[in-house]
Amino acid sequence: MLPAALPAFRPFLLTLALAFSPVLLAQTSDASKEASTELQLSADGSEVQDLRARLVWPRCVHGMVWRNERCQGTPQRLNYSQAQKLAQSLHREDGLGWRLPRTNELRRLQQRTAAPTEQAAALFAQTPGDWHWTGTAAINSRAINRYSYEATTPARNSLPAPQAWAVDWASGQASGEMGRGNVLLVRLVRPLPATKLPPATP
Repeated sequence: MLPAALPAFRPFLLTLALAFSPVLLAQTSDASKEASTELQLSADGSEVQDLRARLVWPRCVHGMVWRNERCQGTPQRLNYSQAQKLAQSLHREDGLGWRLPRTNELRRLQQRTAAPTEQAAALFAQTPGDWHWTGTAAINSRAINRYSYEATTPARNSLPAPQAWAVDWASGQASGEMGRGNVLLVRLVRPLPATKLPPATP
């Protein structure tokens, strides 16, 4: 008897589905709208304002410029000291607070660009898939026995080089064992001005 009774329930099930579909569509629309308003372009299209993280990112890595709706030029790779000096120089020039991003900030941005539903993928589409410096410092403090024969050989006759954190844009991997003498890509970041902050929710 159960199979014979199923057709009688079909109109009821259809009515129930239609009743809830506007709610589901509204929720989906609200989520999409929220995602689309978290990242906003500057007037000239060269920067992206992240309203959630309250940060401003240039769309191009250092060495490239935004022109004719795309990043043009050649990425300039710097060692860690040069990257820090670049941030300090720009900060002195315009007072906008440019700095190297923290590891978690850059990883979060990379992860958002990797998600197929995120608009960040289009906003940063021309980012080279390579290692980027971050401002998170780390020092290799492994102990060395100076009186060991091995420690006096040419290959080991020096303290470990200072290291810092970097993020691989292709994979999102972060490493705190990047020697500061390596030359990597640089994308600076600055705080979102208070006048651009969204109103606080009650």
